Amino acid sequence: MANVKTVLPNLRCTLGEGPHWDSREGVLYWVDIVGKTAYALRPNDGGSRSWTFDQPVAAIVPRENGGLMVALADGLAFLDPESGETTPFVAPDSDHAGNRSNESRVDPAGRFWHGTMQNNIGPNGEDLPVTASTGTLNRVGADGETARFLSDIGISNTLLWSADGTRMFFGDTIKNTLNVYDFDMETGVPSNPRVFFGPQDRGNMDGSAMDADGYIWNARWGGGCLIRFNPAGEIDRIIDLPVTQPTSCVFGGPDLKTLYITSASVGLEGNGNELEGALLSIQTDVAGLPCTRFAG
Repeated sequence: MANVKTVLPNLRCTLGEGPHWDSREGVLYWVDIVGKTAYALRPNDGGSRSWTFDQPVAAIVPRENGGLMVALADGLAFLDPESGETTPFVAPDSDHAGNRSNESRVDPAGRFWHGTMQNNIGPNGEDLPVTASTGTLNRVGADGETARFLSDIGISNTLLWSADGTRMFFGDTIKNTLNVYDFDMETGVPSNPRVFFGPQDRGNMDGSAMDADGYIWNARWGGGCLIRFNPAGEIDRIIDLPVTQPTSCVFGGPDLKTLYITSASVGLEGNGNELEGALLSIQTDVAGLPCTRFAG
């Protein structure tokens, strides 16, 4: 097992997700979707903050125009970090009232990509089954203009772009498959989807990070590991983790060589260990690609 550190020893998320590293401020952002809470941590001095909402929150990212943006269950909102007040921005998937926000990332041009899924969180945070593939994938520009590219998604997961901007990666956990698309960074349009990797023996495909060599580090829900895939979609290495349900990861730190990993305790009542839901980190031998702020 890699030298895995528990970043905040006392924090356990029910459904930790959506890590984002803001290089400008040296801040790690992430969420507990079921816990309806977003977090920020400055690792160099240990400063941390959190914001709690009246509904599940799937992502939090900094904005170029100041403040933060959150993907709440029913749409995107601007968050004032000082007051904690939210201002509704756009609801890209408002035509699917039974869905909630899930995988969300900012592309290198500053556009926000918003993936959704059938809501699987009950009123008391209980786990509900996903019975239909009603999710969508939407792109949101700085001005709030939205465009939809995919429908009929089971559980949206992994959003990545290659360093040269010519490829986008996006997948569906229900199909346990990650697809690669041709991507036009100028227009922000993906096309020509094909399978990058399919089902693996270890767990189900969840969120991912990309390193500077074009390798993808994929969190394996239920598999207790990350799988690093080479640019051809072949397994390069498997990194065992002390949690059953790693959910996503992002490269951070001053040299982008710290891989932060979110995890979940949901559904493990009595079957897990004391680290389930923790925020973890490992040091890597390669730097990651940087995250981008939302351009709006």
